[in-house]
Amino acid sequence: MTGRDLVIRTLKHEKLERAPWVPFAGIHAGKLKGYGPRETLTDVDKLVESLLEVNRVYRPDGQPVMFDLQIEAEALGCTLLWADKAPPSVSGHPLATTRDIPTRIPGPGEARIALSIEAMKRMKKAVGKETALYGLVAGPFTLASHLRGTELFMDMILDPAYVHALFKYSFEVEKAVAGYYIDAGMDIIAAVDPMVSQISPAHFNEFLAKPYKEFFDHLRSRGALSSLFVCGNAFNNIEPMCKTGPDCISVDENIHLSEAKKITDRYNICLGGNIQLTVVMLFGSQMDNMKAVVDIVDSCGGGNLVVSPGCDMPYDVPIENVIAAGQAARETSQVRHVLEHYHGAEIKLDVVLPDYSSLKKPLVEVFTLDSATCAACGYMMEAAKDMKGVFGDSIDLVEYKFTVKENIARCMKMGVTNLPAIYLDGKLAFSSIIPSRKELEDRIRVLL
Repeated sequence: MTGRDLVIRTLKHEKLERAPWVPFAGIHAGKLKGYGPRETLTDVDKLVESLLEVNRVYRPDGQPVMFDLQIEAEALGCTLLWADKAPPSVSGHPLATTRDIPTRIPGPGEARIALSIEAMKRMKKAVGKETALYGLVAGPFTLASHLRGTELFMDMILDPAYVHALFKYSFEVEKAVAGYYIDAGMDIIAAVDPMVSQISPAHFNEFLAKPYKEFFDHLRSRGALSSLFVCGNAFNNIEPMCKTGPDCISVDENIHLSEAKKITDRYNICLGGNIQLTVVMLFGSQMDNMKAVVDIVDSCGGGNLVVSPGCDMPYDVPIENVIAAGQAARETSQVRHVLEHYHGAEIKLDVVLPDYSSLKKPLVEVFTLDSATCAACGYMMEAAKDMKGVFGDSIDLVEYKFTVKENIARCMKMGVTNLPAIYLDGKLAFSSIIPSRKELEDRIRVLL
């Protein structure tokens, strides 16, 4: 059985001998060939060269071709900010000051959509018989956030009709781009919508349930399998997502995988995830990575499972760690025996917390996975930065990225359980849910 067969049959809910291994190597793919994120994501030759190296070294059963949630946004007029070791982020929102609803659907030859399609065709020809290929599209909530900015969250309360219209447009864009990718040979279309973790089940059902069901039904009619990728603590939306009918749901480390699988199993939906990106993959050992995979399989066994990182792997994840995770996914029984007496390493770093009782001005602390790589984290940080525009030097603002060892220790010492989160003067103010401008401003103003 090829890896492609394994992935497809798993997403069709067959019970097989092992779970497929699908490493999410976006910008990390470039690291294998010495290319930075911008080179990897803008040069089709370097992109395909990097993806083929991922295929050779990590021996995936399935792999994404382009892990970049800004492709559609860029084609629709959003400006991008590039970083040395992170995917691009959206730095300008064309709908920030208007409530207009766009009508233009980007074509297959526009911007980096054309690059993605060309890479997909080449990968399909090179490895498509052995490896299941994923075409990733920006989820409608995430795309709408790119277009509108943080005002979207207040819109959901004050002008739901506008949000319905904007989401309808985002779904039309998503459907069109998904069609281009299916035509290019993609086996699975994954809607990547990290912003889903930022809303309640009530809002999911109001704005996203019906159009997502129509979207997944549409993919099925085109002969493609589907997956819904979310980040952050989206546990409360697992069941609403299941009801929309994707073939698979992929989650990150903010969600207890075995608890989520109890829900997805009720709906006979595959669950993917969720090796920790930083504590295990970036900073752990090979043994830590093998143990993480074995623990996932042992806690979520019985089919309907895809083993993968919690999201797109950080650029600097050690290559040997990904190899170890893949080995554990392919040879779980053998690796389990090797790990019999291994209990995992711990990060032991002493960090000094601020003396919150003696602060001279309010301190806004934003805990993120990395605002440059995680869309939800980026918008949480953007909301906090907006407050500097309101209060200026009357407040202090700092971001603690989970990709830094000291910040992992800081999160543990502070008791931070979900990312992203905002703490005000050392006290949790907002966890996972991005606040509206007024909510955050009101909370800060009482501290002045």
